[in-house]
Amino acid sequence: MGAREDLRIRLLGACAAPGRPSSDYDLNPEAGLPPQRRIREAAVLIPVAAEARGSRLYLTQRSSHLKHHPGQIAFPGGKLDEGDAGPEAAALREAREEIGLSPDNVEILGTLPCHETVTGFRVTPVLSLLRGPFTPVPEPGEVQEVFTVPLDLVLDPAHFSIERRRWRGAWRSFYTVPHGPYYIWGATARMLRVLADRMAP
Repeated sequence: MGAREDLRIRLLGACAAPGRPSSDYDLNPEAGLPPQRRIREAAVLIPVAAEARGSRLYLTQRSSHLKHHPGQIAFPGGKLDEGDAGPEAAALREAREEIGLSPDNVEILGTLPCHETVTGFRVTPVLSLLRGPFTPVPEPGEVQEVFTVPLDLVLDPAHFSIERRRWRGAWRSFYTVPHGPYYIWGATARMLRVLADRMAP
């Protein structure tokens, strides 16, 4: 069995495992989910590539001019449009728009449990494996940079830590998994922690 097929089987297993949704409130139970919150459906693509240097995960740094989560590390993705057939279609569309990833180069493996953000999005993480080489083309208005991190970094729960900061007058705790100059935190780190927990030995 080749390295790519072995990776594919492991990722498929992560999608198949049952589990409850996650949220930005998981580490802040005292806050509780706002009862009258307005939820908007969204989807992100988790693009994994089996490369000669090892398995890599593609991430983006969002533009500092965006309304939601400016400057943060994120997966390519966004809210579902009326024309989208579902979360998978939305994730593929956003990945094409944001980083120039052709849907023909993507094998959808499945989805992870939804994640609700403190900003009111219910995000479906769509796990995928690239079929071949990929050269990112960042969308200037939304994406400041496209980069990769070693997949093993984000699949080891020991690499995650919990930090906290003040947000809207209250302390909030969140997961982080930094890599070099990149500070991966918040919803992105929480979804990666779900993946790590599902793929841990």
